[in-house]
Amino acid sequence: MAHPIDIHVGNRVRQRRRLVGMTQHALAEAVNIRFQQIQKYENGVNRISASRLWEIAAALRAPVTYFYDGLGEPAVTFEETNGDHEATLDADPFKNTDTVALIRAFYTMHEEPRQRLLNLAKALSGET
Repeated sequence: MAHPIDIHVGNRVRQRRRLVGMTQHALAEAVNIRFQQIQKYENGVNRISASRLWEIAAALRAPVTYFYDGLGEPAVTFEETNGDHEATLDADPFKNTDTVALIRAFYTMHEEPRQRLLNLAKALSGET
């Protein structure tokens, strides 16, 4: 059975890989392993050694600490919060493919429309 920390780190690898638009094959080539091993890492089936995590972090252009961010933060569901929409955010919102697509599209925009979209999203969410 996979350890929760291995699952978390694997999820963070998947999240970052998707965020930068890299395939499992490309990441595997970058760190000189087979893509099936990347699948096992991302699912938490196999633990990632310190040296391998260092290589993965370099390939994904992220600090090693990125893969541990969020540990100890429980996921909060809408039902558990009696309808508080602030708490409906999943502990790992990057699991949602729409989130990743939105971020990619956001960063392809020029500065002015990007700022207007951000202001609109804040206004619609009630954030000041």
